Amino acid sequence: MKNLLRLFWVFLIFTLVFVLSYFVIASSETTSGISQEKVVYNLPYPGILPDHPLYFFKIVRDRINNFLTRDHLKKAELYLLFSDKRAAMALSLAKKGKNQQAIDTFSKAEKYFLKIPPILQEAKRQGSSPPSSFIETLKLSNAKHQELITELFKTLPQGITEPLNQIMLLNGQVKKELEKL
Repeated sequence: MKNLLRLFWVFLIFTLVFVLSYFVIASSETTSGISQEKVVYNLPYPGILPDHPLYFFKIVRDRINNFLTRDHLKKAELYLLFSDKRAAMALSLAKKGKNQQAIDTFSKAEKYFLKIPPILQEAKRQGSSPPSSFIETLKLSNAKHQELITELFKTLPQGITEPLNQIMLLNGQVKKELEKL
């Protein structure tokens, strides 16, 4: 009987420790998850990076695609692709330690993104309104870019914060323009 009572107390203590530790871990995950919630948006594969010798051909191809695309909605989709690819390139370059090239590439990504709202406004004036799903995709992409810029703030050296602040300002400007659509 005494052994059964001891076994009961041991079982009760282990159960309480397990349950309490579960709630402590769960509560710490939810509080940290609120501040660092990940945006669910997949960036396209960046392909050849700017540090590759054949990158010039990729730029020429992109400019030809841009020149040949006349439909405003298709051009906005193309700029979104260019912007997302350059954001992914910037991350890859930062991982390689090519910090200045990463910043320049991310800046180009945001500049491409900044071209999208005026194109969509022109499309509206011509009677071709963009689908709401595309607008939501733009907002998700913008949020993902903001998340990536914040990630770059953490990974790049301290002396490079001013260019990143400029990129963050561009991102905020894009967000304001997207809210108008």
